[in-house]
Amino acid sequence: MSLTENSPLQPRPKRRTLLKLIAGGFAAMASAAAGVPILAFFFHPWLHWQEDQWVDVGPIDHFAEGQTQPIAADNPVLEPWAGVSGRVAMYVRRKEGKFTVFAVNCAHLECPVAWFPESGLFLCPCHGGVYTEDGTNVAGPPPRPLFQYKHRVENGKLLVRLGHLPNLSEPA
Repeated sequence: MSLTENSPLQPRPKRRTLLKLIAGGFAAMASAAAGVPILAFFFHPWLHWQEDQWVDVGPIDHFAEGQTQPIAADNPVLEPWAGVSGRVAMYVRRKEGKFTVFAVNCAHLECPVAWFPESGLFLCPCHGGVYTEDGTNVAGPPPRPLFQYKHRVENGKLLVRLGHLPNLSEPA
């Protein structure tokens, strides 16, 4: 009778085999633990998608003709931990009765731009980006104009579509 057949004299598994099994088990657990956040990152937008909403930012009489004004509104798509960061800053420009609503984020690296009415320019303090009053980029590293929010006038009030920040892949 050989040792490979079913017999009481079969050799016990070697220590190396046992250690390989234990190491494989730990590797499987570590892979599963690392995979959960990665999967959550990819599936979160589909599981927790919230639609943008129209937000009243004030009566149209509040915005002077030919001027650009900074305003802020509460973001309707909030997480419980958002706090003050749940406010969305923007610039509203009224010219010839028409409105333009700019995101305050520079199109280069999203630093907040500042409006200088004396020169009629938006300036980005981070890398020297310069935009004209209509949001066109004219100097510095920004590769495109300032992003704009969709907006409409309804019942004498300016409504801005808020929820997600405008960007190249999802313009507002």
